[in-house]
Amino acid sequence: MPTRKSYLQLLAAVCMFLASKLKDCRPISAEKLCMYTDNSITARDLLEWELVVLGKLKWNIASVIPNDFIEQIMPRLPLPKDKLAMVRKHTLTFIALCATDDRLAMNPPSMIATGSMGAAVCGLQLDHSDQRLSRDNLTDLLAKITNTEVDCLRACQEQIERVLASSLQQGQQYRQESGIRAGSKAREQQDQSSTPTDVRDVNL
Repeated sequence: MPTRKSYLQLLAAVCMFLASKLKDCRPISAEKLCMYTDNSITARDLLEWELVVLGKLKWNIASVIPNDFIEQIMPRLPLPKDKLAMVRKHTLTFIALCATDDRLAMNPPSMIATGSMGAAVCGLQLDHSDQRLSRDNLTDLLAKITNTEVDCLRACQEQIERVLASSLQQGQQYRQESGIRAGSKAREQQDQSSTPTDVRDVNL
């Protein structure tokens, strides 16, 4: 594709824009990218060129994603009304987590959405108030709603829960290591004498 030299920065910004949408939980906004280029490009240019780049790459941006299934599944579950927002929030978190694991990302979008919703409901322990939301009953119901095999759905949900446990463990370990480093640094600063070195101790 012939490109003028003045468009190279715009092309780079568009590539960064697309990469952030694919990899980041909170993508970089078009306005922020324009600011990074010292406003040499506009948000409108960025969005127009985004379509150009996607067209050249032949990427299908109209493909179905796991988020599309949430509003189709939730009304069919016997969920308490006061827990709907919490279940939706947890489900979206699990879906985002699935995108970071290459094995989970290979599953169909409907499987990821259903497994994430199952993990969210089980994690919130809503089966205490309604036995229909127990792990086995919920898995059967979700499999029936999405026309999925129960065993495949159960395996997907268990894999999501393992990835979550691993992610939480890594986060906790990182916080502990950060705390230890911060503590040792503070002790080093305390151990350092604040009084100036005696003139007689200086080797000239």
